[in-house]
Amino acid sequence: MANALTIGRIAFSIALLMPAALSPAFFAVYAAAGLTDMLDGFVARRTGTESELGARLDSAADLALAVACLAKVLPAVSAPPWLWAWVAAIAIVKAANVASGFVTTKRLFMPHTAANKAAGLVTFLVPFAIPFFGVVAPAIPACAVATFAAVQEGHLVRTGSVGPTS
Repeated sequence: MANALTIGRIAFSIALLMPAALSPAFFAVYAAAGLTDMLDGFVARRTGTESELGARLDSAADLALAVACLAKVLPAVSAPPWLWAWVAAIAIVKAANVASGFVTTKRLFMPHTAANKAAGLVTFLVPFAIPFFGVVAPAIPACAVATFAAVQEGHLVRTGSVGPTS
């Protein structure tokens, strides 16, 4: 059941590419994707069906949702260059962490830390805030938390402090 919810998030991510950015239909699909993200881990823990496959599938679904959301929202908003640079820097650090983790462990290494979960939640809320506050105000705290999470993740990867699917 948990993996079905995660696969549903991948389907919602693809569906997110259809409606106009920040439209009611966009927000409905986006909220459904977020709900599956909250529920899949809960269901896996409750039913005792946590698995390495599930954790990897969850990371892939998170990436699919992030890419689909960025592909729709970023072209629809006017962000200052420094914000684009900050988002790019976070993406580069996250990609370096995945590559470094792969080199170190010979497996995909995407730890599910509290900081990564917090970054995911704060970042998830940004599109909902854009119609009210513009892109900069909600993006600053999201980028700050994501920066901390990426740096912490890099430290954990390089010190081997967590396992591949922690």
